[in-house]
Amino acid sequence: MAELKHRVVTANGIRIHLVEAGKGPLVLMVHGFPESWYSWRHQLHALAEAGYRAAAIDVRGYGRSSAPAGIDEYRMMKHV
Repeated sequence: MAELKHRVVTANGIRIHLVEAGKGPLVLMVHGFPESWYSWRHQLHALAEAGYRAAAIDVRGYGRSSAPAGIDEYRMMKHV
């Protein structure tokens, strides 16, 4: 079974927690409300074993990713 690696990346002052496994073309998985990266744990292993680099994130305000202070920061256009 592929090893899961946790890490945090920073972009535009935002910390995003992600979990990744495997090597090869990237497959990015993004959870819905009220989930987290953990929702993709089985798919991470399967994709890694199929030759992909699979990554699942915690979107802003969830899990170990940074949480914006203002409510307006949770609008969909801010998430994307």
